[in-house]
Amino acid sequence: MSDARQSRFNIPQVFWHALTTIGLEPAAVLRQARLPMTLHLGERGDRRHVSTEEYFRLWEAVGVLNPDPAAGVLLVTQLDSSALPPSSFAAIIARDFRDGLHRLARFKQLCTPERVQVSEDGATCTVTLDWLRTQQPPPRLLIDAAFATFIELGRRGSGVHITARRVELARPRSNSPALAEFFGCAIRFGAARNALVFDTADLKRPFPGHNPELLDLLNPALVAALAEATAPATISHQVKSTLKRLFASGRPEMVDVARELGLSERTLQRRMTEEGTGFRQLLLESRQEVVRHLLAEPSIEIDEIACLLGYEDTNSFYRAFRTWEGTTPTRWRALQTRH
Repeated sequence: MSDARQSRFNIPQVFWHALTTIGLEPAAVLRQARLPMTLHLGERGDRRHVSTEEYFRLWEAVGVLNPDPAAGVLLVTQLDSSALPPSSFAAIIARDFRDGLHRLARFKQLCTPERVQVSEDGATCTVTLDWLRTQQPPPRLLIDAAFATFIELGRRGSGVHITARRVELARPRSNSPALAEFFGCAIRFGAARNALVFDTADLKRPFPGHNPELLDLLNPALVAALAEATAPATISHQVKSTLKRLFASGRPEMVDVARELGLSERTLQRRMTEEGTGFRQLLLESRQEVVRHLLAEPSIEIDEIACLLGYEDTNSFYRAFRTWEGTTPTRWRALQTRH
């Protein structure tokens, strides 16, 4: 389905931690998924960001390396609550299961490229998922883990062994009883959709760990983060994000960026003009932003930065930087360190 927001998403650190709970090393999963081996090491920038299709490849790799039918469920149930990201922690300390479910549905997209739909109809509550910016069907383990997350929220939050009324899965039937045992109901395979159905009565179960004071502290930050994440990405933002990913491979041209964005050069040029900017300006701004970020890391050598930015040699980088900042990279770094 189409979506106006950014096309790449952050992989939360909890994902890599969860892999180790089922005996998998992040590097092995990345290798199987054909993704950069350092993806799980980044703490900022685009180094931990992937497209929805790359995210799906990660989950497919998990299934290949751990064929246990319960692997998706185990990724969730074996994770300690203290390792949860703020979006999930806010759901655990909600007022009741209904409040927690809606908080998780609202803020989950801060961590994963999905949109959660929660609908109540009399005695039942149905949870379904939409995956952003892809037409591919989601991996089976990803669906299992997503639905297990909602069940586990209800169980951990209320202290009651909540079960599903019904689980519908679009994939072919499995002979393993693992899912039926976890969800506490029969699984409908070969369904028209993937859906998790609760009894509405369970949504009223209170969460003894409800902490309104902590929620008051967490909620504004989560709301602000969600507003930023779901804001329509301007073409300028998309171009700059793409340029930053392409710098290390050389000196990207507009044709390279257009290809990455799935646009023709003519369409890309028109959209940049409509925003009052141009490719050369965005290229310059992107380089400046990346340089400032890298110079703030003392462990990265100046010649490494020049290489990462696609400069032919360090002298060329020095000349460009002096034009931007009126000083050398070394002096600029020293001044920032003093402050």
